[in-house]
Amino acid sequence: MEKKRARWRDEEEDAVVADRRRHEKEKKKKAKLERIGRERNGEQTTTTTTPDGKRRVLHGTVAEIDLTSSGLLRFTGPEIRSCRSVENYERLNHIEEGAYGVVFRGRDVSTGEIVALKKLKVDKDQHGFPITSLREIEALMELSHPNIVNLKEVVIGGALDQIYIVMEFVEHDLKSLMTDMREPFLQSEVKTILHQLLSATAHMHENWIIHRDLKTSNLLMNNKGMIKVADFGLARYFSEPAAPMTPLVVTLWYRAPEILLGAKQYSTEVDMWSIGCIFGELLINKPLIEGKSEINQIMKIFELLGYPDESSWPGFRSLPNAKSINIPKDRKPKTSLRSRFPYITSAGVDLLSSLLQFDPKKRITAKEALEHPYFKEEPMPKPPEAFPSFPSKAGEERKRKAPSPRAPVAVHGFEVSDSKLLGFSDDENDNMPILASPSSSLFRDNEQLGAGFQLRFG
Repeated sequence: MEKKRARWRDEEEDAVVADRRRHEKEKKKKAKLERIGRERNGEQTTTTTTPDGKRRVLHGTVAEIDLTSSGLLRFTGPEIRSCRSVENYERLNHIEEGAYGVVFRGRDVSTGEIVALKKLKVDKDQHGFPITSLREIEALMELSHPNIVNLKEVVIGGALDQIYIVMEFVEHDLKSLMTDMREPFLQSEVKTILHQLLSATAHMHENWIIHRDLKTSNLLMNNKGMIKVADFGLARYFSEPAAPMTPLVVTLWYRAPEILLGAKQYSTEVDMWSIGCIFGELLINKPLIEGKSEINQIMKIFELLGYPDESSWPGFRSLPNAKSINIPKDRKPKTSLRSRFPYITSAGVDLLSSLLQFDPKKRITAKEALEHPYFKEEPMPKPPEAFPSFPSKAGEERKRKAPSPRAPVAVHGFEVSDSKLLGFSDDENDNMPILASPSSSLFRDNEQLGAGFQLRFG
């Protein structure tokens, strides 16, 4: 009896299947070779998907899609190109050195334009590329405003750790300029400076960026009366509702009370408090609130503005550091804004009071402040081009440093107290002159501290 042959031993059918597969394989190989040849000749190819899920290669010119009719949006992406060499710039002189960078004055070889070259300190073994510089580059690339310092490009040297930020050169920083002035700015000049600062801040906040270190030493001023906000090393994007962020930000004298009391959720209001401190400093030609430590700073704020309570600042007692503060029965301030600033109008006092509100929710916004009546009464803001010019000290002259503390640095991996940042030490070299580059620290040994690098030119 003949045995039944298994189906998988059908040699004829197997031969037919193998032959078909061989032809399909050769066909695909031939099509691939033709496609590669067409690509080398400059023809375009594209791939579509058939209803059965198989991919099909189409050859020839790809027709452009009408994005308008299809309802799709067209976005223009940034141009991607390699960084130029620092050899395109001639180094003129050293200006200043900070914890994260060294700034030089330079000249563009091709155009002759004077620029500021900031060489980043890159510690490959420990911290790598400084996060403050990344934040500064990101923020300046996003922001374009006449009152914000302009980032031109990033250039590189011959090694990986030779990275330079090229920015516009600005002749002065406001802090050093005020230190050299015998009298404060005129009321009309104060209005112009403050209005420009508010305009730049409103632009930052509209682009979801908070500066977190606004102070007079971070405000540059050219000889045309134009203010330029600089040093975005502590700048961050914010969100609504506010996300938790570090309280180790903002230089002590300009730090908002909610941050001093340990709040980890804050937003644009911290910039507005700093602007209020700057406004007061412009009026009296010295810092408005000069604390030696965090607790001393908050007590000086209470002496000026009075003590808050749950009615004036809801949630005040729930802040981490508020529980340790003993509030006296007499909550009235020892002084008042009106007695502290007797020579400004009621509208000026109202604007200052609106900027220095305890409750962040009651603090005026930059956009609202731009429309305040203070800017619409006499004397009117002076045109920037009418400002007097001052000699620039950004060359190799020597001058006394402007007394202003640095921003906190613990956020960048260091542990430094505010009293040390303020420069209260007995170093015998404290009064040594340095190169003409106004710094925000009191003493020379503090130059190696601080959050990022402040672009300041005296």
